[in-house]
Amino acid sequence: MIEAPSPEGAATDSAIDIAHVRKTTSALFAILCHQGYAYAILGIGAPFIGKSFGLDQSGIARMYAWISLNSIGALLLSRMADRIGRRRVLVFGLFITPLGSLGALLSSSAAWFILFEILVYSAIGATFGSAIVMMAEVLSIEKRSEGQGWANLGIASGGGVCVVLAPILVHFALSWRWMLAVAAIGIVLAPALTRRLPESRRWERAAASGVALESHFYDVFGSRHRRRTIPLMVATLLGEAGAVAVSTWIYYHAVMVVKLSSAQGSIILLVGGLFSTVGLVIGVRMSELIGRVRSVLVLGLAGTIGTLAFYWGPPAQFGWPVLWLLVAYTLFATTGRGALVAANSAVTELFPTALRGTIMGWLTLTIAFSAIGAQTAVAVLAKPLGGLSNVVGWMSLLGIPSAIIWGLFIDETQGLSLEAASREMPVPPAEPF
Repeated sequence: MIEAPSPEGAATDSAIDIAHVRKTTSALFAILCHQGYAYAILGIGAPFIGKSFGLDQSGIARMYAWISLNSIGALLLSRMADRIGRRRVLVFGLFITPLGSLGALLSSSAAWFILFEILVYSAIGATFGSAIVMMAEVLSIEKRSEGQGWANLGIASGGGVCVVLAPILVHFALSWRWMLAVAAIGIVLAPALTRRLPESRRWERAAASGVALESHFYDVFGSRHRRRTIPLMVATLLGEAGAVAVSTWIYYHAVMVVKLSSAQGSIILLVGGLFSTVGLVIGVRMSELIGRVRSVLVLGLAGTIGTLAFYWGPPAQFGWPVLWLLVAYTLFATTGRGALVAANSAVTELFPTALRGTIMGWLTLTIAFSAIGAQTAVAVLAKPLGGLSNVVGWMSLLGIPSAIIWGLFIDETQGLSLEAASREMPVPPAEPF
């Protein structure tokens, strides 16, 4: 995994040992693999879920809009990560995701399925946020963006397993619910990962000093932080409206709109997803060379080209639709992964320890509003605008103003310690490590 950092100027950054770094990053990677698998189920399973519950394109979009309410739970859990610790929230997610997946597996009605998926995605959202925060807190300045690359690789790796499983289930005429069964089986891994995962030492120091308990849910909107919070939330609201729509309907567009086979749709996601992992490296390198903010701006704008090519293509007379969709998907997935690495690096550096989980929760809630708006727009506009794919293409253009807001209003944190980037006074450890 990630090697231990070299000594740094800031006391809190230098107080990191090899064993602690390796133990934390490897445990987080494994956790994100499992949660990434569970997260991918709705996107990969959309065609099958729609058939199972008798839903058309608008009906599936409405279902997914309801499931987006999970962000309220994710926000509360992310706030708890600042109050009771990152580790406890991650452990909670490790148990809730499998149990909720089991409930969704056994659901006979759309209402029960939605309820359990809200529970599952609440846990997943909090897990993603807490894991991303812990990655930032355990690593040194020069390794921080690399850690976000590993975090996103873990999520992508879990999603890849889901992509592989879908056509296998179709080939053997098995129910899509087996995807949920695999997520539920993850409960057997929870005890081992719980024992291996340590708490964030930065959070422990903040908790010992009383800073964590003195912080408030709304502090991110105070005079000290609102200049960073508001542009981030506006950029997220716009960008994620397009991103959620794009990521949800990839498999559906390939299989139901372009009329590819289930295996061909999975090949596009699997091969394109494999090639797009280079985007993680690109994101890390660009974050260190030109900065986090410029990386989000450049990669965000570039990704729009691939998205439009995917959802507004291939041309009717094009002889190799699989190749067209594969190239387009690889392009926007690569730039998207790179932009996400840079964005996560920036967000976790812009806020102090006592609010780092809180801001991730607020952004998760913002993403939910984006998702609800996106899925509602798809449901309402699919027929008037000639289909779901046309709507998704238009919504992807929202990524352009989002990237511009990043470029104009978000502070650069490249090369700064967490204390300097977040304007946080360092809290010295009570005991030497």
